[in-house]
Amino acid sequence: MSFLLPKLTSKKEVDEAIKSTAEKVLVLRFGRDEDPVCLQLDDILSKTSSDLSKMAAIYLVDVDQTPVYTHYFDISYIPSTVFFFNGQHMKVDYG
Repeated sequence: MSFLLPKLTSKKEVDEAIKSTAEKVLVLRFGRDEDPVCLQLDDILSKTSSDLSKMAAIYLVDVDQTPVYTHYFDISYIPSTVFFFNGQHMKVDYG
């Protein structure tokens, strides 16, 4: 289902999404298109994206195409989800 959500394929595109998404939560799903767990998460995100469109923007980011952010956010689990609001990284602790 990853074809239903917009993809960011470079560091420049990720930077632009972070800077330009205002007054909404920016959801970045870091993963791989062919990974079965990522596909499950993409299905859930795509089903909820229209309901959340007024409060959140959801994008898919391939970890292999954006190694700078993969390293910066210390992404070690695939898929990983990173949240921003007004250009600020929101640290979400759960467990």
